[in-house]
Amino acid sequence: MSQARVAGARRAMAGAGIDALVLRPSPDFRFLGGGPGPFLVLTQDDLAETGDPAALVPQGARRVGVDPEMRVRELFGLAIEAELVHAGPVLAPLRLRKEPYEIDALRRAVAAAEGVLERVRELAWFGETEWAMAARLRTLLLESGCEEPLSLRVSAGEHTARPAHRPSRRVINPGDVLGVSVCGRWDGYCAESARVFVVAEPPEDFEAMYSVVLAAHRAGLAALRPGVPAGEIARAVTEMIDGSGYGRFASPHAGRGIGLSLFEGPGEDTVLEAGMTFCLEPAIQVPDLFGARVADVVLCSEVGAVPLGTLPHTLHALDR
Repeated sequence: MSQARVAGARRAMAGAGIDALVLRPSPDFRFLGGGPGPFLVLTQDDLAETGDPAALVPQGARRVGVDPEMRVRELFGLAIEAELVHAGPVLAPLRLRKEPYEIDALRRAVAAAEGVLERVRELAWFGETEWAMAARLRTLLLESGCEEPLSLRVSAGEHTARPAHRPSRRVINPGDVLGVSVCGRWDGYCAESARVFVVAEPPEDFEAMYSVVLAAHRAGLAALRPGVPAGEIARAVTEMIDGSGYGRFASPHAGRGIGLSLFEGPGEDTVLEAGMTFCLEPAIQVPDLFGARVADVVLCSEVGAVPLGTLPHTLHALDR
């Protein structure tokens, strides 16, 4: 357990007028060193795991921060006579900048996720459904040591233009664009990797559009450096796509913070610092035709952006 983290959390609590934090097993719980649980209570004088949080909350506490993942029955069961507020604003800023061991953990998680994507070329795709192939990839995720699969996307043809698409019974055919994304948690840390493939051969005009996505990815990497607002990453990606003529088809989300959870801020105005980690994910979706999205976990270092993975963005043609 990091005493610096606990001290930082206590300072943030004092600044927010919060007398205690009550956390359940969650990213915030793990951040403060929580173990078996079921609850972790932090006050200005104590940090302990307990089955009875109310017993550890100071008498006369006026505001208590509760875990954002707290379940309704858990909230009702707290029996704490105080104003319950969201604990996220206290701990989220502290989680943005990763310690060296966290970066190493993220690098291992990225390697595992990319290892699953590398297996894509070994699988037989012709005539299979999105759903069947997603099931195979899920098995590969678990075999990689993934403790919790969080998201697994397989989309073919026109479905690649649907950002929220879930694998369906659509059959994968030669001439389809294929989008594959794997996302999970390894040893507590999250990683996502997404790549685009073509089945046998790319459809007309797809390669030109895909080159724009890669250019936007490079623009995002160039913008990601200490001392600039986080919103500059999205602006750099958007400007590149707008300049290509695909602006109206660009995804509104160019990236997000990632670490103990899939979404870790920061806000647009947050000034980037070395040690922050992001999932850079530019995408273009042309309705009823095709889309392309690449996603990589990237570290903001003193010298700029450093991808934590090694998987290339080459457009591979699947031949079976």
